[in-house]
Amino acid sequence: MSTATPTPAPRLSIVYLNYNRVADTQQTTEQLRAFTAERDDIEVIAVDNGSSDGTLAYLQTQQTWLRLVETGYNAGIAGYNQGFAQARGDYLLVLDDDSCPADSATLDRLITQLDQQPSLGVVACRIEDGQGKPALTWHLPLTDTAGPSMAFIGCGFAIRRDLFSAIGWYPEAFFLYQNEIEVAIQVRRQGYEIHYDPSCRVIHRGTPADRPNWRRIYYPTRNTIWLIRRYFPRPAAFYLIASRLCIGLVRALQCHELTWYYRAVREAFKEPVPAEILPKRLRHELDAFWRQNSLWHQLTGHR
Repeated sequence: MSTATPTPAPRLSIVYLNYNRVADTQQTTEQLRAFTAERDDIEVIAVDNGSSDGTLAYLQTQQTWLRLVETGYNAGIAGYNQGFAQARGDYLLVLDDDSCPADSATLDRLITQLDQQPSLGVVACRIEDGQGKPALTWHLPLTDTAGPSMAFIGCGFAIRRDLFSAIGWYPEAFFLYQNEIEVAIQVRRQGYEIHYDPSCRVIHRGTPADRPNWRRIYYPTRNTIWLIRRYFPRPAAFYLIASRLCIGLVRALQCHELTWYYRAVREAFKEPVPAEILPKRLRHELDAFWRQNSLWHQLTGHR
């Protein structure tokens, strides 16, 4: 009687979320297939978040080589969590439907970095546009050099699966935006570091799509206030919340979305948020978050 040899668990699980951007999904999927075709140490998991434009039908044709998770509805970042829960790799590479590693060397380097540096919880990738220009964002070091990073960008980072599981994956209540900051805080609370490596390159095409402006008002305002209420002590929290209310109001006026701004503020204070004040050392590591949400820093340009 012969016994089948069990398939070894992959080292890296690539998880990407798809929602109503079929052309982007096709491009990312084809690139991932090319990068992983000859590898048995990497698995690919595509999550469809209730697409209705042909994205799901396309992904269903790719199940000979990738695993498809169907949420059945737009679950926001909770859709990612369903994919994470099925991953078997030691590490997770998280992408969007319009982002993809620039080359296969990035995949090898991510695995090597996490293998060789046990203190690293997250490797933040260099996010580039199609011309190779890096994304300028407060989440990453502005010098574009390798080193410690406050956070990462959600369309391109690698994280230890066991660590992410212990954290509880993405905070589902956020639905969208600022979930990376919550995870970055939890990574630090678990005693791990976040490292920015510009040699790990992810192309983010950033294809324009029908994404309503109200989401850029509602979720950042609400979720940022939740973060401040949870992690910052008084009177610092009062200052940051007041600043965030002013910043959100200006953006709401610019986007003509005052109704959604009002809803965001109402939900930001209606929801119970247990205080988990961070020690001073960890708050210092969130200096970029402070500057981004400080009215004085925004007005004076001291970022």
